Amino acid sequence: MDDRPKLPSLSPYTTFSRKEWAALRADTPMTLDDADLERLGSLNDPIDMSEVEQIYLPIARLLAFYVAARQQLFRATQRFLGHSETRVPYVVAVAGSVAVGKSTTARVLRALLARWPAMPKVDLVTTDGFLLPNAVLKREDLMGRKGFPESYDVQSLLRFVSDIKAGKPTVSAPVYSHLVYDVLPNERMTIEKPDIVILEGLNVLQTGEKPKNGRVAPFVSDFIDFGIYLDAEEPLLHRWYVERFMRLRETAFLDPQSYFRRFAQVSKAEALKTAEALWAEINLPNLRDNIRPTRPRADLILKKGRSHRIEEVRLRKI
Repeated sequence: MDDRPKLPSLSPYTTFSRKEWAALRADTPMTLDDADLERLGSLNDPIDMSEVEQIYLPIARLLAFYVAARQQLFRATQRFLGHSETRVPYVVAVAGSVAVGKSTTARVLRALLARWPAMPKVDLVTTDGFLLPNAVLKREDLMGRKGFPESYDVQSLLRFVSDIKAGKPTVSAPVYSHLVYDVLPNERMTIEKPDIVILEGLNVLQTGEKPKNGRVAPFVSDFIDFGIYLDAEEPLLHRWYVERFMRLRETAFLDPQSYFRRFAQVSKAEALKTAEALWAEINLPNLRDNIRPTRPRADLILKKGRSHRIEEVRLRKI
């Protein structure tokens, strides 16, 4: 029998209950109203004022402190070097599974941060725009791997984040349409001198494989200042994905331009079978093999419960 005293389990994170995290809002003012939340929410990812007050206002307050500290460090470095250079944007990553609510989180944080008293310029970019065009995916037999690391134009994404962190005054990014399920060939979004860039996507915290030739290879995550991972149990993610697919079948899929229009024209049973297959064959393997392994790289982990509400927050210790 081992009589040695058990050491407390150590973790790189401090864990907060919803109530404990909500208390960290302090006196941060609410700058959004119900109309804003209706505009910022996503299909099948409800968000209400209590969620913003208890979860997102403390996050915005924390990020504001982090950004201010980074700016102070920048000014100190400039004084040391004796010259002035362009301040580089602070990059926040929002990662997690399909259907976990990344888009809603990213949009709410952008709205809150943009209305901070210092009024920073905040831009939101999704990595969907850096997916390879469908024509390329079909040619490379990758349509069934869309969303996996190999389905992205990684070099273009790396150039984008590298230019952002180099302080380039104007940077552009490709635009993706969920309606036509493809990158729009003649559209780009322009980003000019932002203070904060929120980068949202499945792959933003991934590192990829090291080159076999031994060279140093940069990853998107190397350019991230603060990473957020939205977490939930697999059965919940499964249910949310299927529910979203079936709701889209009654809404967006009805659009004549929708890539998925055919699923609005089949029986409910057939559409449900398709949704289950897409989850089992594409989204679940991608979650297990590529997305969830990036969770330990996050600075903040938001754990969602059954009703989409965030029930636990884990903040990386400094």
